[in-house]
Amino acid sequence: MNVAILHVCTTCRAGHEVREGDQAPGARLHAHLRALAQAREDGAVVVLEAKCLSNCAGGCSASIAMPGKWSYLLGGLEIENASDLLDYAAIYAASATGVVMPSRRPASLATMVHGRIPALPDLSGNTA
Repeated sequence: MNVAILHVCTTCRAGHEVREGDQAPGARLHAHLRALAQAREDGAVVVLEAKCLSNCAGGCSASIAMPGKWSYLLGGLEIENASDLLDYAAIYAASATGVVMPSRRPASLATMVHGRIPALPDLSGNTA
């Protein structure tokens, strides 16, 4: 089975002051996504923590990646986007190259893709 890795920035403050003892918006998003992903039966997405994705001006951020596929950086995410983000990740996981055309993305994520990174090439010389 293909499993997408969704890293969620837990230090994202989304432009808000975070008081001592409060969770940053990114940490809340991470916790919510983990709970939703664990409740799904498809197992297509694993949600992991990232301390910083260096997209601070972009609000709450996440990246999605799999071996041999394009990787994506998404930003401006809110808890309200969580279910759609997991749907997007499942579509991504099922794709051959990681490319999910805008027409296949959930509407709430239309402007959330901030960048994409090519798949890493196999430089080992193995052709298998």
